Amino acid sequence: MDGRSNKKFWQHFLLELGIILGAILLAYGWNNFHPGQKRQYTIGTTYMTMNNVFYAILNEQLANSVSRHGDRLLTRDPSLEVDKQVKQIDEFIKEKVDLIVIAPVDGNSRKIHRALKKARRSGIKIINVDTEIKWKNDANCTIVTDNYQAGVTDAKYLMKRQKSAKILLLIQSSALSAQQRISGFVNTLKKHPRYQVLDQLETYGQSELALPQVKKYLKNGKAFDTIMALNDQAALGALAAIDAQNVTKPIAIYSVDGSPNMKSLISKNKNAVATVAQSPVKMGKTCAAMSYRLLTGKKVSKKVIIPTQLITKKNINKYSLTGWQ
Repeated sequence: MDGRSNKKFWQHFLLELGIILGAILLAYGWNNFHPGQKRQYTIGTTYMTMNNVFYAILNEQLANSVSRHGDRLLTRDPSLEVDKQVKQIDEFIKEKVDLIVIAPVDGNSRKIHRALKKARRSGIKIINVDTEIKWKNDANCTIVTDNYQAGVTDAKYLMKRQKSAKILLLIQSSALSAQQRISGFVNTLKKHPRYQVLDQLETYGQSELALPQVKKYLKNGKAFDTIMALNDQAALGALAAIDAQNVTKPIAIYSVDGSPNMKSLISKNKNAVATVAQSPVKMGKTCAAMSYRLLTGKKVSKKVIIPTQLITKKNINKYSLTGWQ
């Protein structure tokens, strides 16, 4: 091959190589940078416990939205353990999720606080749902029920219905939402001496923990006629304990949630008096909306408060007994 032929060969070869490389780059650019091509987001959720249907319903609304967008949802259960939830947040960071939805096991936990700060430094957006974190800047957006007002509502209905009360509180000291409900209830009754808080039991908002504790309290013979439970699960445990002890004297039970089980008991159990209903459906849909606003660079409210509604024997027929609000 002479010099001229050799030169033409290389010119032709380089031209073809340029065409091939151009086609590859064009294809890559189309697949990765074309305006119509959507990137896939990954969202991680860690709620206080999945042993509470409230969180399952909330997560279902988010899952539906994630599925419609063609994105990924990673759901974890810390089972009321702070260290487990911290580990899950660390795993989300390693997974390089785009956003974390959290209902903290303990809103006062510095371990959870540090884990969320680490996530924020990694560029991960945070949505705090249901029960608040003490450090407000840990989350881009907080979505909660008006928990203090829920307690106020129960207390006002109690005073309307009963001339006096000797009250046992069922609490969860680690959850700020539970603290707010009990505070709203207790503060409303403070100036009314006929309504006395006698004692409180730590139940972590779980039926299986409330049942034996209330049962033991009843066995000890301490006289009370009213229970304020931080949530319906604790209230259900109390109702089961009362039935197990064959208590014939009425014990009025007030709570917060509006769960199907509690609504069913309000309709037929003399002791189940009222529940201030939350809406995990609305909370989940709001969470989904705020998540996608954050993921797409839009502004969100720092805090979203979802109103409650009082459910009693007088208006129970207006509500479904088989589903949430």
